Amino acid sequence: MAAGGAVFDPSRTAGRAGFDQWRTFWTAARLGWLMEANWTDPLLFAIYSIAKPLFGVFILVFMVSVISDASSAALRGFVVIGSALWSFVVSGIAGLAQSILDDRERYRMLRYVYVSPSDFSVVVLGRGVARVGVGLIGAGISLAVGIVFLGAGVQAGGIDIPLLVAAMALGLASVVAIGIFMAAICIQTTQDSWHYPEAVAGALFIVSGAVFPLRVLPDPIQAFGLLSPLCWWIEGVRRALVPASPTGIGGPGSLFERLVGTATPGTGTVLVVLLATGALVTLAAILAFRASERRAKDRGLFDRTTGS
Repeated sequence: MAAGGAVFDPSRTAGRAGFDQWRTFWTAARLGWLMEANWTDPLLFAIYSIAKPLFGVFILVFMVSVISDASSAALRGFVVIGSALWSFVVSGIAGLAQSILDDRERYRMLRYVYVSPSDFSVVVLGRGVARVGVGLIGAGISLAVGIVFLGAGVQAGGIDIPLLVAAMALGLASVVAIGIFMAAICIQTTQDSWHYPEAVAGALFIVSGAVFPLRVLPDPIQAFGLLSPLCWWIEGVRRALVPASPTGIGGPGSLFERLVGTATPGTGTVLVVLLATGALVTLAAILAFRASERRAKDRGLFDRTTGS
């Protein structure tokens, strides 16, 4: 019975589920963008968001040039592409997890967000996608500057567009899935949770082949890297942009070569393994988030603030 004695008509909401989900996502994404920018001037925020990953690329390229005394475009392309993509990974992983921490610790609003009519997972995804977008823009600009000014070896006519689109789409899904997994963990944690997303991103950086190939690592760590979709994503993007770039997965003496019998994975292998590992990570992230949500609801964790 509605207010004033009117009878509620369920047919009024029929077929609106998809629209309501989209409206929830868009509202959460817009709020996340404003919060990420701290309601500051858009130009100032854009300069800051671009400068951080851009100068990170410059530092890495300079270090590699000095230490290795190598000036090949393939080597520069290896470092530029890997470091540019990794700035996007950090933003993607941290964005979804820190949206939980912001609402719980800083604004004390997580409990109210959870009991709202909106789907909680859609709200978290929308809030986190703002930082994902910032990271994607920064990565794109860093990559463009690296190609134009650092001689990354990318030739416009030699770019494999289908491979690039497929690898970026699968990689984006994998990054978001890892961010959801980290959000599930942050729902359960207490003190010093702010450091967890970047700590995980730093650990994955070692096994991703972003700035050095996996073959320089011990076999157990190489095996972990081969199971990570991030490693195959970066490999796919490198291959699409700079076909002559050194492989970050295989190479002489690598674990991949000993397992498969070839030093360099084929393009089909890269996409198939990226799809398979990304699907497994996505499934694990969804299950972990749902389990974390149920446990938090049962134990009243949405009402908790840790003061961290």
